[in-house]
Amino acid sequence: MWALLVLIGAAAVSADLQDLAFDGQKVFRVIPQNDEQVEIINSLASNMQVDFWQPDSVTLVSPQMQVDFRVEADKSFEVEDLLKESGVEYRVLIDNLQAALDAQFDSKARTTGHSYEKYNNWETIAAWTADIAAQNPALVSRIVIGETYEGRPMYLLKMGKRGPNKKAIFMDCGFHAREWISPAFCQWFVKEALETYGKDTVMTTLLNSLDFYVLPVVNIDGYIYTWTKDRMWRKTRSKNAGSRCIGTDPNRNFNAGWCTVGASKNSCDSTYCGSAPESEKETKALADFIREHRPTIKAYLTIHSYSQMLLFPYSYTYKLPSNYEELNSIADAASKQLASLYSTEYTYGPGATTIYPAAGGSDDWAYDQGIKYCFTFELRDTGRYGFVLPESQIKPTCEETLLAVKYIANYVLEHLY
Repeated sequence: MWALLVLIGAAAVSADLQDLAFDGQKVFRVIPQNDEQVEIINSLASNMQVDFWQPDSVTLVSPQMQVDFRVEADKSFEVEDLLKESGVEYRVLIDNLQAALDAQFDSKARTTGHSYEKYNNWETIAAWTADIAAQNPALVSRIVIGETYEGRPMYLLKMGKRGPNKKAIFMDCGFHAREWISPAFCQWFVKEALETYGKDTVMTTLLNSLDFYVLPVVNIDGYIYTWTKDRMWRKTRSKNAGSRCIGTDPNRNFNAGWCTVGASKNSCDSTYCGSAPESEKETKALADFIREHRPTIKAYLTIHSYSQMLLFPYSYTYKLPSNYEELNSIADAASKQLASLYSTEYTYGPGATTIYPAAGGSDDWAYDQGIKYCFTFELRDTGRYGFVLPESQIKPTCEETLLAVKYIANYVLEHLY
C-alpha cells in the first residue's frame, strides 16, 4: 500500500541551496485511522515545524487520508517516536532529505539556454517568452499583465492565428513555487502548439479558431526563491504587516468563498489566504486580466502538482456546479485521453469531494465569473517523487497532459455556439 516517495532537490543549481541545510530532515507518510489519530497529527503540527505536502494543511487531514509531511532534522526522531507510541501507521519515506535533494536533476551537467526537457529557472523562461514571440510573430505575442510583489513583469503569451472576434482559453502554471513540473507543462504546450500547427489537424483548427492565453509562471518571486534559497517554498514573497512570516498562498487569495475553509488566517501557515481577496499583486493581475477579457474567455485551465487529478468546481463548497454532468463527462473523457499514452491513471471530480475543501482558488473564482469550463490539473505523481519529479518525467508528463488539454479545448470549440 505504500508508494516509496523519493524526493529530489535542486542543490546542483545554486550553492545557496546547499546553505539551507536539509541534512537530516525526513519525509513521513502516515494514514490516520480515526479521529484520535488525526488529533495526534494535529498535535505534531502544533508543536513542531511540519511542512505538509499532501494535503496542503493539517486542517484538511481526516481519517483514512494519506498524509505526506516533512520534518526538521532536530525533530524527526521525536516525531517517529511519537508516531510509534501512538500506534499511527507510518513510514519514513526519506531518511535524509539533503541526500535526495542533491540528486534532483537527472544530469549534473546543465545545458545552457532553454530546454523543454529540463527545469528552467525564471531568467531562462523570461528570455524564452521573448524569443518564442519574436520567432513566431504570426501566431504569438507577448503581453505584460502586471508585476509581482518584487517588481518583476508577469509575461503572458497570446497564441493563435490573428482574426476578429475570437474566443479564448486561459491557462496558467506555477501558482505554487515548488511545483516545478507545472511551468514545464506551460512551456511544453506552447512548443507543441507551434511545432504541430499546420501538421496536426486538431491543433491547427484550435489555433485558427481560438486564442490561447498562456501564463507560464504566476508566482515568479516564489519560483525564483525555490531556485536560490529554499526548494520547498510554496507561497508568494510578499511581506505581511505585523508578521515576521513571508508570503501568501496565491491559490487561497481569490474571492471565491475566501478564507472560509481549507485556508488559514495565520500568515505563517502555508495556506495563508492573505489580508483580503486579491491582496497579492500576482492574483490581482491575473484576475484583472480575466475580468477585462471575460466576454471572450470560454475556458480556464490551471496546472498544479501533485496527485494525478483533474478537478473542477467547486472546492470552497460541496455545492455542485450547474453544469456538473457536463464537466464530469469532459473530465472523464479527458482523463481517458491522458491515460491512452502511458496508462497514467487520474482521479476526477469536484475539488471539495475529490481532494479536499479549499476556498479562494482561481478555478472556483473563474467559474463564478461565468466561465463555464474550469479545470485544475494536478500532474504527476501520486507521491513517489511528490513536488520534485525527476527531469526524465517531464516529457512523458507533458505529452500525456497535452492530450487532455487538447480534448478539453476541442470540446470547448465545438460547444461555443
